[in-house]
Amino acid sequence: MLMPKRVKRRRVHRGRMKGVATRGNKVTYGSYGLVALEPAWITSNQIEAARIAMTRSIRRGGKVYIKIFPHKSVTKKPAEVRMGSGKGAPEYWVAVVKPGRIMFEIDGVTEAQAKEAIRLASHKLPLKCKFIAKGQEIVKGGEA
Repeated sequence: MLMPKRVKRRRVHRGRMKGVATRGNKVTYGSYGLVALEPAWITSNQIEAARIAMTRSIRRGGKVYIKIFPHKSVTKKPAEVRMGSGKGAPEYWVAVVKPGRIMFEIDGVTEAQAKEAIRLASHKLPLKCKFIAKGQEIVKGGEA
């Protein structure tokens, strides 16, 4: 699973996911992409599941680019532990995704193959997302 090699602070605040993505909102590496239409936390397991779904679909044909990385740790306290005594230990890592963010890109395959691979990947993710081709404009508010 993806996670940072080392971090300055292991227990971070939850934060807010308001607004739209100002960075990572253009298809840069590949020809087609998967764009987020709503804000969400995407776990490292979900990123890996989507990556596997895409690579199996294209059968060693093209190249898959992952444009999100789980930098934020999510902590959890053990079951049946009393309140207090500090924050829990890091349980898993998430990538904070805002609307308009390109999460995955694909290159070296036909549009039909890319559409199918991205459709399979989108089923592994906990948010609404959309297929986008290079050069297509993402309208403000996350809609493509």
